[in-house]
Amino acid sequence: MDEKKYTISSTGPRIESFLTMAIRDFDVSFKIVDGLHTHPDIEDPELVVKFEGRDVDLLLANRAELLLALEFLTMEALRMPGEDHSLLCFDANDYRLLRIEELRLSAVAAAERVKQTGRPFHFSPMSSRERRIIHLCLRSETEIRSESAGIGPFRQVIVLPLNMPLPEPIRPPRPSAPPPPGRGGPPGRRGGPPPRRGGRRPSY
Repeated sequence: MDEKKYTISSTGPRIESFLTMAIRDFDVSFKIVDGLHTHPDIEDPELVVKFEGRDVDLLLANRAELLLALEFLTMEALRMPGEDHSLLCFDANDYRLLRIEELRLSAVAAAERVKQTGRPFHFSPMSSRERRIIHLCLRSETEIRSESAGIGPFRQVIVLPLNMPLPEPIRPPRPSAPPPPGRGGPPGRRGGPPPRRGGRRPSY
């Protein structure tokens, strides 16, 4: 058996030191445990940091956005190389186990849809770790393939027929901006330009 690169005794104190500072304003506690090899073919962390407490819901809001941000910042603080990121996992209320199963089922469903329709399927943008899970779930497929496309926070997985060229990623639409203050409404209403003296409105 290969020797572990990250252990509770060697890495745990450094994780604890960083997190104690990072979450001091949250009503949560954490413990560092060894990985349980639940999905060794998909994700097999050597260490798992488990959170509990009143503010756990804040960590798990918006698909665990804050939990994953803490995980990434901790890896940066530890100066873990990118290829080692799968060896450390943050979790709360078994979110990660449930999310892996959700991604696995989504990957299977996407593959079947592409086989039936012959058209590519675009996943919503997701983290590199979740994209990796999709790719691993589909690595044994012979009729379709998965590719990552896009830049930064818009990077997404595209599932497509084996010989189809990779299409452009679908970028989520930008939210429409509200009109600037003082414009856009009829005179006499809040937000609209007031009429000038003499009843004439300014032209823009």
